[in-house]
Amino acid sequence: MAISHTSGIGRTTKSSVGIDRLRIDFDSSLRRWFGRNIGLWHSKRQYFFDEEKAINLEMYINVSKLIQSDLEFESYRFNWWCEDQKDFFIKKPNYKSEGEITARLQGHQLIRDCAYLSNSSGISNIRQVDEHELIFESNYDDWHVLEHTRLIDQDKFRSRTIYSWFNDKLKIVENHHEIRVNKNPN
Repeated sequence: MAISHTSGIGRTTKSSVGIDRLRIDFDSSLRRWFGRNIGLWHSKRQYFFDEEKAINLEMYINVSKLIQSDLEFESYRFNWWCEDQKDFFIKKPNYKSEGEITARLQGHQLIRDCAYLSNSSGISNIRQVDEHELIFESNYDDWHVLEHTRLIDQDKFRSRTIYSWFNDKLKIVENHHEIRVNKNPN
């Protein structure tokens, strides 16, 4: 859907008035979608690792919008924590029981200061399926991650399915059912 293209991290090349107008429409649609995610979520997750049995885990995720001086971009903070099930994080040390990611929405990309499975920064390319669902595609440290996130039932619920390949081999499949704990303050 986005017709603008990037010539490096954080730079969007404008071409013509019509194409630029499509980019603006796409940007505002993405901003609305991200705004609908602001708030606290209870995340019930199921992980499938290679040939292992499924592992269930519950976490909390808080999404907040950061106030900034540059109105061209919007930035968000994603905090997560787990109140129980610490043995999961002992068995899977690549996962963090709590943490924070700051990300900037720029055009059809989400530029993250770090990734969930790595401390490396990265860019997620975004495709919008419809007004309720986005697909994020990310590459960092030999990981290729494809995430489908859908808002459901007037944003009371969120469904996320995440596929993670390491060195071109599918290693992790995740299903997340998320319930809004508190409403979007907007």
